[in-house]
Amino acid sequence: MSDQQPVFSIEKIYVRDLSVEVPNAPQIFLEREAPAIAIEIQTVATDLSEGLFDVAVTVTVTAKKEDTVFFLVEAAQAGIFQIKNISAEDMEPVLSVGCPNILFPYVRETISDAVNRAGFPPVLLAPVNFEALYQQRAAEQAAGNGANTLQ
Repeated sequence: MSDQQPVFSIEKIYVRDLSVEVPNAPQIFLEREAPAIAIEIQTVATDLSEGLFDVAVTVTVTAKKEDTVFFLVEAAQAGIFQIKNISAEDMEPVLSVGCPNILFPYVRETISDAVNRAGFPPVLLAPVNFEALYQQRAAEQAAGNGANTLQ
């Protein structure tokens, strides 16, 4: 009986990739005007083996004023998760919402620290609603090809 209980555990959390670019240093540090900050977030899940999944949240932060880039920081925070005895329809929300919710505080800290170490005030990422992003992506997929509807 206990073999059929749902299993969810974190096996490992790690930084897969970290990139910091300050292409216009040192002159950029003489700028007095604050740059505009653009943030992109992507998630990807990969099936490693029976019940093991690698999930990554990649955040790209670009700071620029007009065409001048102040900095570009990208971090891919990943985790290996053991997930077993979960129905197929529940698996995608776990991988697209649950796992990214666990990883986000780590990538948030990594981004803030990297920006600060690059010589700029830290960028504090606002919380992300991965459930809303998942639902939006599912709605876009359903609109794109009506036969493949996620609920």
